[in-house]
Amino acid sequence: MTDDVLIEREGALGRIRLNRPKAIHALTADMCRVVLDTLGEWAGDPSVEAVSIDHADGRGFCAGGDIRLIAQSSSGDGSAARDFFRVEYAMNHRLFTFAKPIVAFMDGITMGGGVGISQPAKYRIATENTKFAMPETSIGLFPDVGGGWYLSRLPGRMGQFLALTGHRLDGAECVALGLATHYLPAAALDDAKRRIAVDPRGIEAILADLSVPVPEAAILAHREAIDRLFASDRLEEILAALEKGESDFAREQRKLLATKSPQAMKVSLKLLLDGRAMPTFEDEMRQEFAVAAHVVQRPDIVEGVRAVIVDKDHAPRWDPATPEAVSDHLIDRIFAPLPADEEWNPA
Repeated sequence: MTDDVLIEREGALGRIRLNRPKAIHALTADMCRVVLDTLGEWAGDPSVEAVSIDHADGRGFCAGGDIRLIAQSSSGDGSAARDFFRVEYAMNHRLFTFAKPIVAFMDGITMGGGVGISQPAKYRIATENTKFAMPETSIGLFPDVGGGWYLSRLPGRMGQFLALTGHRLDGAECVALGLATHYLPAAALDDAKRRIAVDPRGIEAILADLSVPVPEAAILAHREAIDRLFASDRLEEILAALEKGESDFAREQRKLLATKSPQAMKVSLKLLLDGRAMPTFEDEMRQEFAVAAHVVQRPDIVEGVRAVIVDKDHAPRWDPATPEAVSDHLIDRIFAPLPADEEWNPA
């Protein structure tokens, strides 16, 4: 057990509360293991009728995963990083397949690993504080934890735009895109949690009662441009379209993508292309684990974390340095299945 995640029971409600405020509740392997084991117990416990996931203290819901551990491991043999991904993805899968209703409170920063623990929930609550993103291409990674499944199922080319740019969505935009099911003011969350604990079977009615009109979703003003500029599954064609674009929006995206890992962007595009047709979420996680296992043996994750998190010079030296240098052969190697005794399988 770990104090970084609190497991509580309030009547028929099981509560999972992330409790690592100094790291904005970023997930460690121990946290994932506790959640995984707890859900396994609650799945067979008829006295648990529903589950809620939130954060116990501090700002933000969940900033992601243990990026420093992943980078440190990647500078060696990558085994600790693979172990982390294995248990995290098992937790993601158990959340996705959990038969009882789950409600996730995405109040504040909800990024990376935070997306992975919120998107499987039947009820996903956004507020005026929500900042939702999958910014992994900035550090040489890709939108994992089911990102290939969730983002590929967004309308138009919105998923490709979010995967490549790491653009932050607010709460209203999450509702508009289907990433959140309800919009509540942050001041109403304590009341919502109290009422749900009293009546877990009444979650739908409780959230409907406390929901407020959703503000205008600013991202929708760019939807036509996103669908047009990000129409291709080839990175070079997207960059060319942005280069030809005459709008401020196109120029801003072109400048932004110049800072991202070319390898990570190409991996992300293939992940979403494959994810759209993936038969099951289990298949999605198995592929994402294979991709992650290969990516942590490549240099970009170490360099990305150095540039963004450690030295904070925001001047990464990517390898390969250009999109053209990221060959189809390299992408095929990254997406190659693992040997049977190394592949990911559900817990």
